[in-house]
Amino acid sequence: MNNPDSITGQTYYQIQVKGRLDAAWSDWFDHFEIVYHEDYTLLTGPVPDQSALLGLLLKLHDLGLTVVAINPINASKL
Repeated sequence: MNNPDSITGQTYYQIQVKGRLDAAWSDWFDHFEIVYHEDYTLLTGPVPDQSALLGLLLKLHDLGLTVVAINPINASKL
């Protein structure tokens, strides 16, 4: 269930990956917010369409990271 932002039309996602991804990778991930927790990292940001989401997932794959969860989130809660 997508919940697009009413202004941009983009859906915001939170992607959880195992391990640590340094915040310095933010530019490579289209300026997503990157927050490291105890044993996982959360990437949060807007995705314009499914093709862009696939591109993000391929970048995570190229880095050898394991995706744990992908969740659309309400932009108003950011």
